[in-house]
Order: sequence, then C-alpha cells, then structure tokens
Amino acid sequence: MSKLGKTPVDIPNGVEVKIEDDFVKIKGPKGELSVDRVTGVDIDLKDNQVVFSVKDENAENAKAYWGLMRSLVQNCIVGVTEGFSKELELVGIGYRVEKVDENLKLFVGYSHDVIVKAPDGITFDVEGNTKIKVSGIDKQKVGQTSAEIRAIRKPEPYKGKGIRYVDEIVRRKQGKAAKSAA
Repeated sequence: MSKLGKTPVDIPNGVEVKIEDDFVKIKGPKGELSVDRVTGVDIDLKDNQVVFSVKDENAENAKAYWGLMRSLVQNCIVGVTEGFSKELELVGIGYRVEKVDENLKLFVGYSHDVIVKAPDGITFDVEGNTKIKVSGIDKQKVGQTSAEIRAIRKPEPYKGKGIRYVDEIVRRKQGKAAKSAA
C-alpha cells in the first residue's frame, strides 16, 4: 500500500479540477495545467478533495504509479495557486547576468555572451547582477530550466566559481600546492 497515494489532495478555494478520460485539468488563479492519467489508477472528486485508488491490485505498475499520480496532481494544485521558484547565484570575478527582454544574458568567463531564452510559462527575475530567480507554475519546467542555466557553468571545486543554487553547498578541494606541502 502506498502511504502517499492513500492521502487525498485538498482542493483550495478558487481552484477547479476536471477529470477527463486521458488527463486531469487543474485551473486556478495563476493559470491552467494538465496531467496525463495513468492506467490502473482511479481518480475521483469527493467533498472538495481528489481521491486516488488502484483499479487492480495485481496490475504490474498500478501500485507504483498510485503515489506518482497523487504527487503530480498535488504539484499542479500548488502551482496554479502559489507557483514555484528557484534561485541561482553567480560566483566568480566578472560573472554577471543581465535581463534582455524576457531572456537572460550571462557573462560567465567564456569569450562570448550566453543567451538563455525563457520557455513558455517561465519568467526570469534578476536581483543586482549576480542573482537569478526562475519562477513559473509548472514545477518540472522550473526545475529543468534552472538546471539548464546551472549547467552552463557548473561550480568548480577548487575556487568555487560558477552558477549555483542559493542554498547549494559546494565542497571545496585543496589543490596541488596544498597537498604537496602536507
């Protein structure tokens, strides 16, 4: 039994959930999202809650997808009410970021500027010239976009330079000179 799948998802005021044959539509104040339904998992609306159950206990992947469906619907409900965001920071001498229209222009030590285009539903905010805030209603898109920005210049372990998440801890290495002296 899935502990996560058993718990129903509460529907807050202002959020509308529609269950259709192939997907679940969630509409709220910030926008509209949909989740593809997984075969083997039943979804019902009861008392302003979304309830999940397994159709066939012996089905191969039904139990595995039970908790997944609940998490996906929960993330959509949170997304259309509150939204999601991730914050990145640039660490290094001369590293900076500018917002050009809806896109980002990164100066991170390459011989050229790196331009990151904002996908649909994603907005960039720049604080100062070293902090980036990626926000949107789709949790997967926000995480994927911020991971792609981080991959442009990952934090390196010797000086700690690069693009990192605000709460990320970069483990530092000593380097050659410090090792040979010991």
